Amino acid sequence: MSSSKIQQSPSDTALTDPVRYPVSASPQVRTKRGFVLVLMTLLVPGSAQLVAGDRKLGRAALRVTLCAWAALVLAVILLLVNRTLLISIITNPLASLAIIIVMAALAAGWAILFINTLRLIRPVLLAPPARPAVVIALVLAMVLGSGSLGYAAYLLNVGRNAIGSIFASGPAMEPVDGRYNFLMMGGDAGDDRTGRRPDSLSVLSVDAETGQTAIISIPRNFQNAQFSADSPMRAIYPDGYDCGDACLINAINTEVTNEHADLYPGVADPGAQATLEAVSGTLGMDIQAYVLVDMDGFSKLIDAMGGIRIKAGGWVPISGETIDEANGIHGMPLGWIPAGDNTLDGYHALWYGRSREFVDDYARIARQQCVQQAMLKQLDPATLLAKFEDIANAGTKVVDSNISSSQLGSFLDLAIKAKGKEAKRLTIGPPDFDASFSTVPDFDIIHERVDQLLASASEAQSAGSADDMLVAPAAASGHLQAAPAPSALAAGGGIRTQQSPPSADFTPVTTTPDGEPITESLLNGLKRQGDEQAIRELVATNGQCAPL
Repeated sequence: MSSSKIQQSPSDTALTDPVRYPVSASPQVRTKRGFVLVLMTLLVPGSAQLVAGDRKLGRAALRVTLCAWAALVLAVILLLVNRTLLISIITNPLASLAIIIVMAALAAGWAILFINTLRLIRPVLLAPPARPAVVIALVLAMVLGSGSLGYAAYLLNVGRNAIGSIFASGPAMEPVDGRYNFLMMGGDAGDDRTGRRPDSLSVLSVDAETGQTAIISIPRNFQNAQFSADSPMRAIYPDGYDCGDACLINAINTEVTNEHADLYPGVADPGAQATLEAVSGTLGMDIQAYVLVDMDGFSKLIDAMGGIRIKAGGWVPISGETIDEANGIHGMPLGWIPAGDNTLDGYHALWYGRSREFVDDYARIARQQCVQQAMLKQLDPATLLAKFEDIANAGTKVVDSNISSSQLGSFLDLAIKAKGKEAKRLTIGPPDFDASFSTVPDFDIIHERVDQLLASASEAQSAGSADDMLVAPAAASGHLQAAPAPSALAAGGGIRTQQSPPSADFTPVTTTPDGEPITESLLNGLKRQGDEQAIRELVATNGQCAPL
């Protein structure tokens, strides 16, 4: 038999396979093989082992990979057809823990596969110049794949811990008349304060189907607040919180915490709950939950976001110590936030929302609303992902709520729906009512205006289309604001009869009437001269604000 008739056995052919047996391959093929195995492990974990290594390990890894892909496809389908369920699963404490454990295990298994792939590549067989390139490629692929998955598990755990720290574990709540109503409180608990006083009070009413939002702001100096019918405090103040100038609505939290906590057995924060009941009775609406933001720690949240961008209508002082409590006069300002475009860090954003020197509370309310809108506008997915850990950790120090964590999925879904919709607004004070209305309020008129606002928000009416509700741009935020209907204007009761809220497209006041530039030096000079009135005139527009 001639040599040409001799054929190689199957085993001999297998030994020449460069994928499984790189010894017989050329240096160029070995290098190419190394990069291909790295890419296979990155894109289809287990495939490198199946074609070039332990087939049993490869088959097991491929099965896990296919299951992971199936879970990912299912998540995408849920995102498209039932986003609420997906978010509820991710935010559920037990489900999220299970997901974290699985993700961590997958990340560890993927890392093991990369290490096994390095063994299959056999760097010693590579040409010396190619060895570093292949090893670096494998390390980068491992960081991109296994490392990213592990970091995602870590961030999910950070979020899970934050949710457990902030939100309650009670039962879910049902919408009232098709809406969820939340009380948003900004609690000021600085070193010079007695107790935590919610100096910022806003009700966020969200349509349970569309996410259409209405915001109702109540000034901190509101008097004679009415407690809801089921409130324990109604037995103490049956005619409302009516003990005079000391009974401002923001004092309820401290009074109940210090003197009447026994009326709220089992309630985590009696003061916050009592304040919720007072706002509910005052507005004539059922408020189901509260969110309390500690303003003293608020700056940490702003810093975690990387600051906020706003356009300020006038200069805002960073007030010094109070030297005349009766007249609200402070010492020399510690600084000023200028009119115009600003990027505010946490410290300056806190003062921008807190300061009320030289202006009234209503200018401060407008600025606080603007800061809230700037945060919502600028907390985009890129910022959230890039700064997620800092934001979550800051949130545990800043936010407290009795909202059930089991309902976060539906609320986050509503927040997504609400994004981009214009929120309708009402303030129980200027510009919607005279300043004196907060001292002697007419609750029938308040209830009528609130009902009109909510009806308009539920119907998602466009500007000028409602029969009994005019819609005008809000001064502070550029969002839609409920203006008095003609019938309400005729009724009087403290409602401003000639209301024309300025547009968000305002021009910041940066010069004096004589054309001289307003500067920190000019304002401080007037302060040293004791000319408080001149400063008030120059900063009178500092309630104008718009998020950038």
